[in-house]
Amino acid sequence: MKKLFALIAILGMLYMVASKNAVAQDSASPTATEKVTAADNEEKAAATAEEGQSVHSMIKMYFIQGGPGFMASILLCFILGLAFALERVIYLNLSTSNNKKLLVDVEEALANGGIEAAKEVCRNTRGPVASIFYQGLDRSDEGLDVVEKTVVSYGGVQASLLEKGLSWIGLFISLAPMLGFLGTVIGLIVAFDAIEVAGDISPALVANGMKIALITTVGGLIVAIILQIFYNYCLSKIDSIVNSMEDASISLIDVLVKHSIKK
Repeated sequence: MKKLFALIAILGMLYMVASKNAVAQDSASPTATEKVTAADNEEKAAATAEEGQSVHSMIKMYFIQGGPGFMASILLCFILGLAFALERVIYLNLSTSNNKKLLVDVEEALANGGIEAAKEVCRNTRGPVASIFYQGLDRSDEGLDVVEKTVVSYGGVQASLLEKGLSWIGLFISLAPMLGFLGTVIGLIVAFDAIEVAGDISPALVANGMKIALITTVGGLIVAIILQIFYNYCLSKIDSIVNSMEDASISLIDVLVKHSIKK
């Protein structure tokens, strides 16, 4: 009996040691759920990388299939048109100013320091309205009629400066789809040439020419749509600035009239 109890005690001790080792191994090694989660994350990352690569390769493939010559010319129209558009957007945003604050500052300068002080305020302010104010103030000693004519004339000069470069954007808006349509016509010619050589009509023969036609057309239209959005934004911005210039010019004449009456 003693031997039996001793054997049972030894077996119990071995079982406890084995249980502790198993628990330690389980806590040290990742669980099955963690392994599945890690595998899922790796698969998602690989799918995302593959998707990005496939989009890039797809664009490259369509660019080559559309014909490097026509697609490069359409891309050049897009780059040049976008450069002109961004330049106009930056210029127009820099030309926008707080006309009410400028008018108040000019009126205070006239009351405290006279014409020279008001001209100094205009010199230190950015925008076409400040330039118009400066030209009007510079002719203030010649009478209000001369000031009014000067403001109107210089306002036209500033409006033309705001519209500078828009004709180039309009050119690329028209040129990009025209190049796309030219590629369409050439693609159709290629398709009909293939039919004439084969003496038969089959989808495989005309597929290449039709693909060139569709790709170049889509490329030209996409470029025209993007540039048209910038073009319309510039037009609306110019209209807003010109309207504010006209209102500010009228207010400047009123301020000069008040100043002359006080004198």
